[in-house]
Amino acid sequence: MENMDHYQEYVTFTITARDGREVEMAVVDEFDYDHKHYVVSAVVKDDEIDDSGRYIYRSHVKEDDFTVEKITDPDLYQAVVKAYMEMEG
Repeated sequence: MENMDHYQEYVTFTITARDGREVEMAVVDEFDYDHKHYVVSAVVKDDEIDDSGRYIYRSHVKEDDFTVEKITDPDLYQAVVKAYMEMEG
C-alpha cells in the first residue's frame, strides 16, 4: 500500500520571470485584504513545492478561472504582506 500522507494537489499558474523564463507557481494559500483577493504562492520544482520562499499576487477570479497580477506598489505590497502575517498569527 502506498503512503499518500504527504501528497497534496495544488492549483498552479505560470508567470514570466525577469529573465524571460516561464516559472510554475502553486497556490498555497489565499485571502482577502481591503476588498481584494490575493494568493500566496510558491515555486514548483520537480513536482514539489519549493519552501524557500512565498510570493503574494493579486488574484482576479472569474467563474472557474483566475488570473494573477504582480503588486507593483511597494507600499501596498508591504501592507498586504503585513495583513497576511497578522492573519497567520
